[in-house]
Amino acid sequence: MHSRGCEQCAKGGKMVVFVYGYCDQRDCFYCPLGENRKNVTDVYANERKVECDQDLIEEARRMDALGSSITGGEPQEVLDRTCRYISLLKDEFGDDHHVHLYTGITGGRENMRRLAEAGLDEIRFHPPLELWGDLHGTEWEDILYIAREEGITPAFEIPGIRGEEEFLEFLDEGAADFCNVNEFEMSDGNFRRMQEEGFERREGHMSAVEGSHEVLETMGDHEKVYFCTSVFKDAAQHRNRLKRMAQNVRRPFDEVTDDGTLVYGKTWVEPARFEELGVPGEFYTEKTDHLELAWWLLEEMVEDGDVPEGEIVEQYPTVEGTVVERTPVVPADDAAAGGSESGTTAD
Repeated sequence: MHSRGCEQCAKGGKMVVFVYGYCDQRDCFYCPLGENRKNVTDVYANERKVECDQDLIEEARRMDALGSSITGGEPQEVLDRTCRYISLLKDEFGDDHHVHLYTGITGGRENMRRLAEAGLDEIRFHPPLELWGDLHGTEWEDILYIAREEGITPAFEIPGIRGEEEFLEFLDEGAADFCNVNEFEMSDGNFRRMQEEGFERREGHMSAVEGSHEVLETMGDHEKVYFCTSVFKDAAQHRNRLKRMAQNVRRPFDEVTDDGTLVYGKTWVEPARFEELGVPGEFYTEKTDHLELAWWLLEEMVEDGDVPEGEIVEQYPTVEGTVVERTPVVPADDAAAGGSESGTTAD
């Protein structure tokens, strides 16, 4: 069985809390952080910049979060901040709000004690690549037992660079509960460094590295090893998170797509026109300089000549509300006359 954190993540129920962009592990050529996250002190909840505690709470409510994952950079480098956010989430949403943390350092007993007191449920260690295979008898072995003694579930989370049997030994010995292996990926943040190390993208994939599945030959049969593919991260985790948001924030006339976006219509007429036509209030809402309504109703109204034109908008359900696509809606005669001028535009 997967960890509770993984199960919530698959449902799109984990809010990603980025607490700090700096990290002392400077030689990780595969670090995927982009320039907008690396070496910054800003905090983000999913893609939302956190300016105050309420921003964090609102983002969790927006997606109906089941739990949160704490990441960076290195969260243990700003332990006061990290512990405060964990406590804030636990106080607001209760013990059932599962929190796990990713870290590339051991931290020691005092850190584990403080994280446990704040309410951390699970910690996923990522030892430096150059130490793989030589972790027994080191602080990396000790910290697994220390974390468990303090009440935190210890685990490993590693990129699928190569198979390593020592991780399996830790699982068999009971030191770690599980080991997540993430499909090795090339991102905008690490593409150049990865190429310099001789890695290439797998043909037909946007990010997966050629040969990244070979790790399964060594580790894939173990019942406590979970392989997380790049496709799963996008198709399941990210999309399901958007769907949760969309269902939470949708208006009665918004349509939620399979990708978790919202679709509605937009037209530039006075509200009095809709009142004159007897359009029920639940089918539209007033904005500063336009009306938003059910997309299918907009099409009908333009076709019947009730309104001159409009557009169908598809956008993300995030606070930023980034528009994915705009499709003009005009009378059939105008569309035919305009030829290629009518169509779809993306922001």
